Formats: sequence, structure tokens, C-alpha cells
Amino acid sequence: MSITKQIHIKQGISIADYQQPYIIAEIGANHNGDMDLARHMIKAAKQCGCDAVKFQSWGPASLICREEYARNTKYADSPKKHFGSLQDMVEKYYLRPKQHEELKAYCDELGIDFCSTPFTKTETDLLCQIDVPFLKVASMDVNNLLLLRYIAQTKKPIFLSTGMATLFEIETAVKTIESEGNQQIVLLHCVSLYPPKLEDVHLNNMKMLRQAFGYPVGFSDHTFGSSIPLAAVALGACVIEKHFTTDKELPGWDHEISADINEMSAIVDGSRSICSALGGFQRTVSKEEEAKKLKFRRSLVASRDLKAGEVLKKEDVDAKRPGNGISPDKLQYVIGRLLKRDVEYDQVISWDDFN
Repeated sequence: MSITKQIHIKQGISIADYQQPYIIAEIGANHNGDMDLARHMIKAAKQCGCDAVKFQSWGPASLICREEYARNTKYADSPKKHFGSLQDMVEKYYLRPKQHEELKAYCDELGIDFCSTPFTKTETDLLCQIDVPFLKVASMDVNNLLLLRYIAQTKKPIFLSTGMATLFEIETAVKTIESEGNQQIVLLHCVSLYPPKLEDVHLNNMKMLRQAFGYPVGFSDHTFGSSIPLAAVALGACVIEKHFTTDKELPGWDHEISADINEMSAIVDGSRSICSALGGFQRTVSKEEEAKKLKFRRSLVASRDLKAGEVLKKEDVDAKRPGNGISPDKLQYVIGRLLKRDVEYDQVISWDDFN
């Protein structure tokens, strides 16, 4: 286990490797521009046991240029995702500033953290104004050093996704954030494919990132189902971020690859079980397990009827349950000793049987 920093994101909540992970339901744009649906998803995430819901803070002009709008008039890969031009979808799906405030207030009411990914300085300011506990940087902005500097200057904790990034790019991003006096960094191993092939996930990169940078490392997941994020928890992930929906059949970009209520509940419950089972790195035997020794372990027993005055030989001894007599690893201390009384076949031998 590599020792990394502990990152405090709010009163009573800290992020650290090999403890109960902070679980984020990534709603993103799955609300489809419908605030009732957004509130329904927030409530469902809370009922699943998630620690936070995350949205994406962008607008029609903050993320996509006019040339791209003109070129990408529709998504041909999945008709279910498409209801108009790319610009039409962005216009419908983006969260307005007032809606940020409304959803943050609703999260506060339910007792679940509201967070989001800013894509410009303006959106960073908005999230700071409503006092999110941390700022999430999307994988696409690992090399957006101007934005990284601005986000770092807020002094808020930063969750940095690393999809598409080389180790050098990650190092540059981390040093850029640190250069602004901000060392509250959580790295999220991520593969920016939707979904990735399992052989492309490389969960062991989490260990590498810990060793390379000394910061807590989590996992931003785009695989189907719950098994891969649970495997990340077993590797000590401090954060699990998973796309979330209440209906995979809804139109929109990410519903198909999102966890539904059953899958998210499995991730939350499984994470708690795994974290409890991981325990520590010091070998311990519980009191309950110690008590099992009397039933499960073996004792030295006579392999034939033995008479008083005989000198015990190796072939005179066997080892059988229960474990309340002389343990087999003490055999060397009984061979060659003189019996002072008879011991019947299959009887447990005791120290009192010897002179």
C-alpha cells in the first residue's frame, strides 16, 4: 500500500485511499433539460446511497465552436440519441445558472452533495458562488492549462480525470495546479471510451498514479454494469464516479452507458462490503477465529494403545481434531519422552501423560 495524502472536501468528509470510497452519481446531461427529471434522479441517487450527484456546467458558447455546430448537424451512430442538430441538443440540455441554484438547494434539502464540472472561468465562478465542495475537471481539459490555473486559484479541492492523457500530460496538469498553491488534488483514472473494452481499462494504473504523484486516486467509470467499479474499490479507489440514469431507454447522450438504480445500489452496497473486508495490512486473528482453533485444529493423539514406561516414537503419534491438546507443531518436544501412564488408541495426548 502506498501512503497518499488525505483530501478534506467539506466538514467531516475526507478522501483517502483504502477507505470507504466517495461515490458520485454522474448525472451529467442525463436530466435532458427537464428539472423534474433532474430532481427525480437526485432523489434516486440519494436513495441508492450515493454521496454526491454531479452535473456538467456548460452553455451553447462555452464548449463547442460554430464551425463544429455547422459540421455536426446530427449523431448518426445512434438514432435514439438524436432529436435535432447538435446545437439543438446543446441548447435543450445545458443547465442555466438559475437551475444550478435550484438543484444545489434541492441537494442540500436531501442531504446529498451537489457538484459539477466547469468548462470556462464563468462556470467556475458560478460553482464557487453556490459553494460546491470541490471542482471536477473533465478529461478533455487535462491539457487546458489556462483553465486549470484558474480552477486551482479557487483553492477548492480538484478532482482531475485523466482520460486520453499521457503520463507527461498528467504530470504537467498536476504541477500546474500545484504552482497555484493548491495541493488538494484527487486523481481519477479514466478511459474516455463509452464503453471501453475491458482490456483497455487498466485498473492497475491506479497503483501507478499513486506511486507517481502521492495523491489519492479514484476511478471515473464508463464500463457497463457494476463489476469494474467494484474491482476498483478492491484496489483502494478513494472515489467512484459512475454515469447514472433512472431509465436507460431515455433519449440523450449517456443513458445507455449509465448505471441504473439497481446497478448503482449494487455499487454502493458492494463498496461498503469490500471496504469492510479489505481491513488493514497488519496480520490479526480475531477473538472469534481464535475460539475456532479448539474445534478446527488438530492435537497429537495415540496411533495405538500405549503403555506406561514406553518411550514415545514418531510412529506412535497421529494428529486429529479437536485442537484442545498438544498441537502438531510441538511434536519434536514429545518424541523420546517417557510415558508415566497408559494412553489408549486415538486418545488425545496431554503434557500430564509424561514424566
